[in-house]
Amino acid sequence: MSLLDDAMETCVFLNKQRIDDGYGGYKTMWNEGAEFKAAITFDTSVEARLAQLQGVQSLYTVTTQRDLVLEYNEVFKRLRDGKLFKVTSDGDDSYTPRSAGLDMRQVTAREWELTS
Repeated sequence: MSLLDDAMETCVFLNKQRIDDGYGGYKTMWNEGAEFKAAITFDTSVEARLAQLQGVQSLYTVTTQRDLVLEYNEVFKRLRDGKLFKVTSDGDDSYTPRSAGLDMRQVTAREWELTS
């Protein structure tokens, strides 16, 4: 088992669903979907700190296994503390090659709140 494996925590996808409200409009519901493992680290780089000073929300790096592609704007929840995240980069951009011994893919994310 590697340090990366030790850092992995259980997360769950949140699926957005719009349902009829019975009055000609709709309500937005968020339902939990499939679980997955991810290592989520707070970005403490100088660039991230400067962005926070300019009002950007907390930034994170999310590491998963190479076969799990998190898509831009995807929402998920870390089960340990219920914190919500929204993916802010494309999951196809940063991953290790199949020949590498390290099996990982990375995206950036920010803290997020449910909207209705």
